[in-house]
Amino acid sequence: MAITNVLLLSQITGYVIGLILSLCIIVPMSMHQDEFNGHCLLFSGGEWAEVDGMLKVLWASTGYCHYVLVVGVLMFIVCCVQIYRLSMLRYKGEDSSFLSAFIEAVGCTLLCGLAVSAAVLVTLGFMSWCEKITERFPSCEDAAGQEIDTVDKISTNGFFIEIGTVQFAVWASFATWVGLAVFSTLKVCRYHQLENIQVSMYRERQRLMNESNSPAQEGWSTPPVARAAQ
Repeated sequence: MAITNVLLLSQITGYVIGLILSLCIIVPMSMHQDEFNGHCLLFSGGEWAEVDGMLKVLWASTGYCHYVLVVGVLMFIVCCVQIYRLSMLRYKGEDSSFLSAFIEAVGCTLLCGLAVSAAVLVTLGFMSWCEKITERFPSCEDAAGQEIDTVDKISTNGFFIEIGTVQFAVWASFATWVGLAVFSTLKVCRYHQLENIQVSMYRERQRLMNESNSPAQEGWSTPPVARAAQ
């Protein structure tokens, strides 16, 4: 029971952390797309104009940012549901069933894959953008707040902090979901172990019952009439 409580508390804590990190993905990424007029800087490039020094941006697909947002929203929903469900189980002094624990383990594993894919997209996409920015500025951070594209009327005031926050949050989310997948797998293994113990106890009980009945049957192996004649 103590192991169950520790696993349950660990899962609730993990989902709370995942909830906070999902907000650190959703909010900054939404702010970035709003400031960039719906554009997404991930994997975007272009050429610096020699006349006015502005960047003629070749915008990449907004699907990169949308994918990261969808992953963040999905994490937020799952965390909210799981926090409520596990909190109610702890309040009632109960625990998940084998089926729900198995589904939870599979779901956490899938979210691990989504998190790491989003993390790779943000990291590589941000690096691609910063490589173009550093052709004019000493660092990508120095371009924040500078006018680099007046045609698309983008605001660069917070892009470095916003995408940096998203990058940290997605990698931290990946680590969190790995931990949650481990906790769920441990719970499934615990249920499997308990089932094996119950089966072993049942077989041992049946063996003992068979052994206790065998002497009585041997004692009555001689017919009653033959014993009376003797």
